[in-house]
Amino acid sequence: MKLYAGLDISQVETSVCVVDHDGRSVHETRVATDPAAIVAILKPYHTDVERIGIEACSLSEWLFQEMSEAGWPVVCLEVRRLKATLAGTLNKTDRNDARGIAQVVRIGWFRAVHVKSRRSQELRFLLSARKSTLNRVQNAENELRGLMKTFGLRIGPTTRCSFAARVRELVADQVMLCAIAEPLLNVRDALLEAYRTLHRMVLRIVREDETCRRFKTVPGVGPIAALSFKTAIDAPARFSRSRTVGAYLGMTPRRYQSGEIDRSGRISRIGDPAVRAVLFEAASALLTRVTRWSALKAWGTRLAGRAGLKTAKVAVARKIAVILHRMWLDGTEFRWSATA
Repeated sequence: MKLYAGLDISQVETSVCVVDHDGRSVHETRVATDPAAIVAILKPYHTDVERIGIEACSLSEWLFQEMSEAGWPVVCLEVRRLKATLAGTLNKTDRNDARGIAQVVRIGWFRAVHVKSRRSQELRFLLSARKSTLNRVQNAENELRGLMKTFGLRIGPTTRCSFAARVRELVADQVMLCAIAEPLLNVRDALLEAYRTLHRMVLRIVREDETCRRFKTVPGVGPIAALSFKTAIDAPARFSRSRTVGAYLGMTPRRYQSGEIDRSGRISRIGDPAVRAVLFEAASALLTRVTRWSALKAWGTRLAGRAGLKTAKVAVARKIAVILHRMWLDGTEFRWSATA
């Protein structure tokens, strides 16, 4: 007899529901959110379990990896479609959600989410830590700028290296302000050193990675964009066509069509916002700072003349994503004279 299981995951406990091929409940319980505890509950049904559904969340990648390695047929479910399916439930409870997930994997009306490899997850952690640390440095600088303005002390334009010296210069003759600013500057310096350490790690990894070095041959694409794109895609073969990468990253327009109405809206913005941001920066660099002409730059420049610079940057960012994916599959570098 085929069985199907649904797991509704929370931080502390997970609701488990097992149903048979007719949708009848076989077993329901709550266990600690731990792979070993969940496996212990499902072990009596190991030979009959056809599929186990897990809603995509912050803990799903960990549980998916552990249970997959143990030989369980786990699928990670895309949230938007699952949410629409469970919306018909009158009472929203963890138990009902687990029941709904079990029924969804039984009838097959779900979209499986690709779970990234351990290496990609580690690199994404590195990129997130680098970005978060840089934001904290900028927040510390902005806080000092705002606090000192109340005393008429304006820091003005500075570089990252000259900022601390400028602050100390302004408060040098004010004992109280100097005593307050110095600890804040020490915190900023510690954050800045941590950021530089993480940034050097990123640069070293990119230098040693053949795929990232190939990505950097695209004008405007630097080490951060190259590594961010690689970790976001993880497995290029899972996309049947390169053009679908733009939609996966949320850089294609939404469409609404009903009867005589057919209109396109703004880009969908689904997927990883950090990857969209670095691709947009790469497109901006290509259109405004890269001096060497290519078919891609010429296309983006013509589009900017018709639709505006911001629209052109979004379109070029999408095209860069498509080009990077095709380069990854083909093992080729950017062709400057080829039609973009």
